Amino acid sequence: MKPPVAGPVDPLPAPAHRPGALGGAWGPVYRAWRRLGRRIGDVLPKGLYARSLIIIIAPVVLLQSVIAYTFMERHWQLVTRRLSASVTADIAALIDIYETYPQDRNAETITRIAGERLNLDLDILKDAKLPTPGPRPFFSILDEALSDEIKRQIKRPYWIDTVGRSNLIEIRVAIPDGVMRIVARRSQAYASNSHIFLLWMIGSSLVLLGVAILFLRNQIKPILRLSAVAEGFGKGREIEFKPRGAREVRQAGHAFIEMKRRIERAMEQRTTMLNGVSHDLRTIITRFKLSLELVEQTPEVEDLRRDVDEMSRMLEGYLAFARGDLAETAGVTDMRVMLEDLRSDVERLGAHVDAVELEGSPLVTVRPDAMRRCLFNLAANAARYGEAVAISGKREHRSFLVCIDDDGPGIPVESREDVFKPFVRLDDARQDAGGSGLGLAIARDIARAHGGDVTLHDGPLGGLRAQVRIPA
Repeated sequence: MKPPVAGPVDPLPAPAHRPGALGGAWGPVYRAWRRLGRRIGDVLPKGLYARSLIIIIAPVVLLQSVIAYTFMERHWQLVTRRLSASVTADIAALIDIYETYPQDRNAETITRIAGERLNLDLDILKDAKLPTPGPRPFFSILDEALSDEIKRQIKRPYWIDTVGRSNLIEIRVAIPDGVMRIVARRSQAYASNSHIFLLWMIGSSLVLLGVAILFLRNQIKPILRLSAVAEGFGKGREIEFKPRGAREVRQAGHAFIEMKRRIERAMEQRTTMLNGVSHDLRTIITRFKLSLELVEQTPEVEDLRRDVDEMSRMLEGYLAFARGDLAETAGVTDMRVMLEDLRSDVERLGAHVDAVELEGSPLVTVRPDAMRRCLFNLAANAARYGEAVAISGKREHRSFLVCIDDDGPGIPVESREDVFKPFVRLDDARQDAGGSGLGLAIARDIARAHGGDVTLHDGPLGGLRAQVRIPA
């Protein structure tokens, strides 16, 4: 009996809960939500201080707005409707009196009653007509409430003006022999407490913002201090630090101090080991040299002496790369003096150097010996492959830029990152025939240890430009 043959298996459907699997009607919604989130993220501040203030202030302002709309606005509407109903009832009573007692049609008595008892300014306009209705306000609680009450209580043609004069409202109602014109104070028909609410909103927000700024400043300051100490330690600067602030910030500070101690112990152990290795290997090389001086000088012995010298140079390069000069303390250094010394070193190597160009303040905080080694490696590389070398320094906004140009064959763009790898040698005209392949690697390591970098570009002399950028 033949075993059943398994047919093709349908692929499992993508889980519906994965964002990438959203399809149909939800796909565009999800993508629109993601785009909105990215745009909001671009607009919001990036700092922890500003974001913390937003986290504290935004909910309170939102809550105050909701309270204002839900409670205070409803309160204004209720009070305004009641006041408008009261004013309308007074006007309806005056119309009834005017029409019920003809002896008062001279309007003197009813005008006096309206002024003295009801605080209304009343006029009877004989044989007049109502004005043409004007456009209604876009948003007015008073206009809406007063119109509804006149329609409900008086039930006559009317005309009102609630926006012409800020403190007064004018009402005209059609009567059989003309128009009754009533002018009342706005406060009689409208309760406006908006200024109180605005003062309360602004005052409470300012108080909250002041308290939040004072509190958050004290909480953010230890974090900024820890960041500055960590950055300074990475650049070889010794900064005194004592953890402060909230418990979590102090824990991070103590963890950083412990990590710093471990790194310093590892650096000390590595330095001790390298010193021992350096001493032992130099002793052996020195014995080789002495032995070669004692034997008969032949072409073969001369070849051996060159090999020993090459071995000594390679050993110094390996040790310099492994040591990294991390134990040196950073200090304020005059880059003008350093670049002038570098010019003299390059001229001793046989290349021609014009005057050093320098722009801006030359004072930079660096580890001087390490930075001198970095710049010399780059300048020696330029002198090896070019006849003319140009050295320049420039102070920028937050960094100091050193450029070393040569007129040599240059390096292809696709190979400029590879030359910074240890022991990498190019096969073109800039192959490091006599070196160890560590010069550029050491230069970049030193620059990055200072918080900067070394990059290679096309130079104005037709060759290569080595650019060193370090924080100032």
